[in-house]
Amino acid sequence: MTARPKIRATIGTFIVVLVLALSQSLRDISRALGLGFPRFPFPWGSSILDNAIALVLVLAVALCLAPRLKKENLGLHWNGWAGPALTLLATLPCWIGLGLQGKIASDLRMVDLLMLALVFPLAEEIIFRGFGFVYTRTALRWSLPAAAALQAVIFGLIHWFNAGAGGGVAAEILCITFFGGLLFAALDALDDYAIWSGWVFHCSVNAAWEVFSVSDNAATGWIGNSLRFASALLALLLLRFILPRLRRPSRDGAEA
Repeated sequence: MTARPKIRATIGTFIVVLVLALSQSLRDISRALGLGFPRFPFPWGSSILDNAIALVLVLAVALCLAPRLKKENLGLHWNGWAGPALTLLATLPCWIGLGLQGKIASDLRMVDLLMLALVFPLAEEIIFRGFGFVYTRTALRWSLPAAAALQAVIFGLIHWFNAGAGGGVAAEILCITFFGGLLFAALDALDDYAIWSGWVFHCSVNAAWEVFSVSDNAATGWIGNSLRFASALLALLLLRFILPRLRRPSRDGAEA
């Protein structure tokens, strides 16, 4: 690699890291600088605005770094229902385990479930897995380990910071979200670098934790982590060994 491509690659890496780290904190940064920033005057309005700004920023930066941007570069292409259906099936251990450990939350609201289990996970998957993983892998030609690890580290650190950046609970959240970021990236890679299998897994697990009310010990102790691990392992196995078999007949038929 000559000097100019090396410089371009270094600048691109710096921009990606900066965007991933700051994309969801732009309103906080603006307030720290003494600048006013509006919010949507309804429940979850601030979080919706934060995620909307982050998505616009990510798409703008992606277009600047790769002007010939395609939906495949952000993992937004559709490879069929097989992958997402398998990852949804893989979350059954979480649903069953949490259902046995607790009861349906008495304060459950549909707007909270919609935001926490559908909208915000979608924004996170586009930003961290679509831009942070698929984009860096396909458009910027990063290696698989580098693309997967960088977004997972930043994903974990952001959740750690939001949890108070100290103490055992924040450290556990850091570990869970870091390995979650790696898992979602692996699921996307197994589904031909589309984000939908990882998103469905993310949504279903988030929904299970919202629907059922369990004790803090069960949520953050060996029970909760065992359920997460079982669902994650099942999802990886299903996409690695079952998904290719489900897609083979249609591909063979298309070739014929």
